[in-house]
Amino acid sequence: MVKNRTATTPTEKLTEREQQQRVMKWAQEHEAELPELKLLYHVPNERKCTPQQGKQLKLMGVRAGVPDLFLPVARAGFHGLYIEMKTQGGKVSENQRYWIENLTVQGYDCHVCYSWIDAVEVLQAYLTGA
Repeated sequence: MVKNRTATTPTEKLTEREQQQRVMKWAQEHEAELPELKLLYHVPNERKCTPQQGKQLKLMGVRAGVPDLFLPVARAGFHGLYIEMKTQGGKVSENQRYWIENLTVQGYDCHVCYSWIDAVEVLQAYLTGA
């Protein structure tokens, strides 16, 4: 089951990359209160490269559909938290759905967030239990 977060707060039109950058900026600004945020990182699966570079990346283990952000911190019975970022109206691909569903089965908390604010809310709730 894919946990979708509908944007709860109006946000300006930002690209997925810009939304994600805001999440990471927020995380860096709040590491003092929530030190586990230092472990939050981006899974670099999107790429613009030559076919030869793409082949090399696949051989190195790049997999289509892996969620954008990962927080390797155990909480509330979960092994960690994955967040797939989307813009308003963005669609979850079949590969992304596969990864989210299978990571959930393996004990990870997975969310699709449609704004950086929603991703921040997910991170805060996950880390604080609120």
